[in-house]
Parts: sequence; structure tokens; C-alpha cells
Amino acid sequence: MASLNVGNLGEYLREQRRNARLSLRQLAEAAGVSNPYLSQIERGLRKPSAEVLQQVAKALRISAETLYVRAGILDAERDMDEVETRGVILADPTLTEPQKQALLQIYESFRKENGFEAGQAQAPGAEGDFGADSPVQKKPVQKKDGEGSDPQGAAG
Repeated sequence: MASLNVGNLGEYLREQRRNARLSLRQLAEAAGVSNPYLSQIERGLRKPSAEVLQQVAKALRISAETLYVRAGILDAERDMDEVETRGVILADPTLTEPQKQALLQIYESFRKENGFEAGQAQAPGAEGDFGADSPVQKKPVQKKDGEGSDPQGAAG
């Protein structure tokens, strides 16, 4: 089996680590990953998840999006809003890992409902802000019978 096509990522990470004057062990500790795992990433033997890349980027004080592009997770042309939203969720220190995963699942379900697939750029013809001039308009929220209104006018 050939390389996982992350050699470019590994070389780039090694270069960034050396520029930051960090040992492999120091970076692994700062990023919260194991030393052997980080070594395998640098050698192009492992393809890290977006979350691991986010942690490494934070430890190196570089852009996570740059690492996503180099890892092949993100095309250079891809919609950056999605990546930034995911990055903010994953980097939030006040959330637990299960909470982060739950938020990401909800986020993906809303994107899918609005015509976007996970990890896909905007749907053809869609404008990101759904403004007045946009060909894509938000759908009005439909309420279930009796929801949100009180036909008798009774106070609760």
C-alpha cells in the first residue's frame, strides 16, 4: 500500500515544529497527542483527524485551515465558514468532548437540511447569507397545530 498522501502534511508539520523550536515530545504534549502518533503523522504514516489537526495547529499557533488543506481534508477552494465553525466548536475549552460531538452532529444536520452536505462547499446557486438578493430563501418555520398560539386567549 502506498503512502496515505499526507507526506506533504508531515513535512510541513515538522518544518513548523522546528521553526517554533519545539521537540516532537514538546509538541505532542502541547497538542494532547502521543509522541509516537505525532511522529507517525510527521512521517506520513498516519492521517490525523480534523480534531487532532486543530489541536496541533493551536499548539503551533498556526492556522488549522492550512493543515486541513495539506491533509486533504479541505480543498483550498472549499467554503471556509464550515471549517471555522467546526474549529471554534472543537477548540472551546468550556465544552466536554461529548458536548462538542453533539454540537457538530446538530450543525451537520442543519447544513444537510439546508441543502449542504458534510464537508461540501455551498450548494449550486446558494449564497451564504441568504440575503434579499439571494436565489435561495429561508423557509418559514411551520408550527404544529396549536403550537405557539393560544386560541382561547387564556393566560398560563
